[in-house]
Amino acid sequence: MTTKLSLGLDFGTESVRAILVDLDGNEIGIATASYKHGQITETLPTTGEKLPPNFAFQHPQDWLDQAAQTVIEVLKSSGVSPENIIGIGVDFTSCTMLPAKSDGTPLCLLNEYASNMFAWPKLWKHHGAIKQTERMNELAIARNEDWLSRYGGVIGLEWFFPKVLETLEADADIYNATDIWIEAGDWFVWQLVGASKKFNKNDIPRSTCQAGYKALWNSTTGYPSTDYFAALDSRMANVVADKVPGKLLAPGELAGQLSESMAKTFGLKPGTPVASCIIDAHSGVPGVGAAEPGSLVMVMGTSSCHMLNSTQEQNVPGVAGVVDGGILPGYFGYETGQAAVGDAFAWLRNLLGHSDFKQLDKSAQEVGIGAGGVLCMDWFNGCRTPLMDGSLTGSFKGLTMHHHQGHVFRSILEASAFGFRWILDVLRDNGVDVTRLVATGGLPHHNPLLMQIYADVVGETIEVHPSTQGPAVGAAMLGANAAGSSVTGFDNMLELVKSMSSQQSPTKPIAHNLENHKAYEVLYNNYRSFADSLRS
Repeated sequence: MTTKLSLGLDFGTESVRAILVDLDGNEIGIATASYKHGQITETLPTTGEKLPPNFAFQHPQDWLDQAAQTVIEVLKSSGVSPENIIGIGVDFTSCTMLPAKSDGTPLCLLNEYASNMFAWPKLWKHHGAIKQTERMNELAIARNEDWLSRYGGVIGLEWFFPKVLETLEADADIYNATDIWIEAGDWFVWQLVGASKKFNKNDIPRSTCQAGYKALWNSTTGYPSTDYFAALDSRMANVVADKVPGKLLAPGELAGQLSESMAKTFGLKPGTPVASCIIDAHSGVPGVGAAEPGSLVMVMGTSSCHMLNSTQEQNVPGVAGVVDGGILPGYFGYETGQAAVGDAFAWLRNLLGHSDFKQLDKSAQEVGIGAGGVLCMDWFNGCRTPLMDGSLTGSFKGLTMHHHQGHVFRSILEASAFGFRWILDVLRDNGVDVTRLVATGGLPHHNPLLMQIYADVVGETIEVHPSTQGPAVGAAMLGANAAGSSVTGFDNMLELVKSMSSQQSPTKPIAHNLENHKAYEVLYNNYRSFADSLRS
């Protein structure tokens, strides 16, 4: 095979996948591996210590081991030579972050820290920093910090600095032992290009996507000031200079070349260009070829992130961030999202004693619109957009003894759709154009009932993208971009995205039913009223 291929590595909550894509957009091979330790939410692997209910960790060795497993597998199954791979791109769940030493070693992999829970990487869904997030917001509001408006006026519970502050207050020894606080995606790229004692910490590649959306960074003003951090806690005054070093690179920029040791581990060619990381959901935008402004890409999985490029920068209450070039160069990238979607559906399925969704979907279909009067609030992992409040909790109301599992399951599906409708309303009410809806990820393919409910609730057609691997394909596009125009023949990222999405099958339109939409208008208003009552 002489075709030029790019390798995309897509790190999700449960697993990592590797995909090979050529420059015409043909998917040559794919492999997936579940993390050995999965989500660490019950007990600490080293001691068996029970974790608090709002804690969620991952094991950093899983990221390396299972990624290598998938790359070796996809090369073997596709018959591809490492010589054909021109670049490597990485997307990663965010904000998943960890404390590390200056040579890149995670604290949790060192014997003296392995038994301390605060030495472990915090998964995006880790919600241990509720009090710290509240204080950060109160201080930013009191100081009238300009950067807060770019995040809808609210710092998110799942973000970078609340998790840093949580560690400082819970265990200052771990904070002091930490040389580098870093996003997991940036850490992984750092490992690929040669983390070592000789690696200058100021050369650590950091993604402007992750920094911009999760760590309050801006291309013009940088991170929040030392005065802000000092007012938060005097011990954090110099946290950026001391513990967040590195060079900031836009997604797809060249972060470095694959090191000899990592090339051996992954079965790849040393010196292969490696791209700066991107957040997994954001990677879905180029991945489905929906890079034009106004196209909202719904990346639907464990949680949902809804991404949008726009030519305008608007202050929108409750957005997770507006970043110049945060998704693709030349546009303002908007991030919104729902914290519990597939996770919530699986939780309820397990609670109801089912091993799969087929019977529940059938029962939910039969009970019809409105779930027989059962109304759900889908805040089972807090609320992202538009309230940005991780302390909020989910709820059901209207339950009586004649209701059965179909009513309850239908209500959670409808609540998810109502939450998405609320996001659309907030964007449009604040001057952001949304002209197209494209869904990608596993859920749109596995649950047609859910997508029909979404379409009926919003009263618009939703296009379901044929690939379930939108973020992975987007990562491969970034890897190709890092190889450079002399290798790919494309002058810029937009040309590359257009070419590498050209072979994708047409999207499947899910048209809304007008009568259903009218019925849902009343129920949506009830949902909003329910939300108001729960908040108060």
